[in-house]
Amino acid sequence: MIEYFVIGKIVNTQGIKGEVRVMPSTDDINRFKKLKEVLVCQKGKNETYKIESVRFHKQFVLIKFENVNTMNDAELLKNSEIKIHKDLAIPCGKDEYYISDLYGMKVISDEGEELGILQDIIVTGANDVYVVKNEESEILIPAIKQCILKVDVANKIMEVHLLEGLR
Repeated sequence: MIEYFVIGKIVNTQGIKGEVRVMPSTDDINRFKKLKEVLVCQKGKNETYKIESVRFHKQFVLIKFENVNTMNDAELLKNSEIKIHKDLAIPCGKDEYYISDLYGMKVISDEGEELGILQDIIVTGANDVYVVKNEESEILIPAIKQCILKVDVANKIMEVHLLEGLR
């Protein structure tokens, strides 16, 4: 299982005092206000940064880290991912799952047929769509209650009901 979640990417600097502009990749951007520190991942290396302040501007989260005090300091963090440990993630509600836990799940039908492995998730306006692949085919399964019957994260198994026309 994945130990860290990416919650944003530093896309630019903001001003001259060391703030960074972050494009969030989390559903709840207010979560940034609750964090005291984050991991900044750059070129495969994770480094802990303490958060001094957080504010919002348009679709961006503006973060000021301790010891990042100039635009030049902030420029060095550009294109880095911001990660948090899974323990700091917002808990899932009933019938909710972290996307990262779904990848690689074995998908079986309610009739016991092994359909393949969940390889990708397509995010659409209405509902997500799970891309399940096996050696011969690919099946697109909408992430709706009529199709997704059971998700066993611990055993990496998803049971689905294939509506007519999904094959």
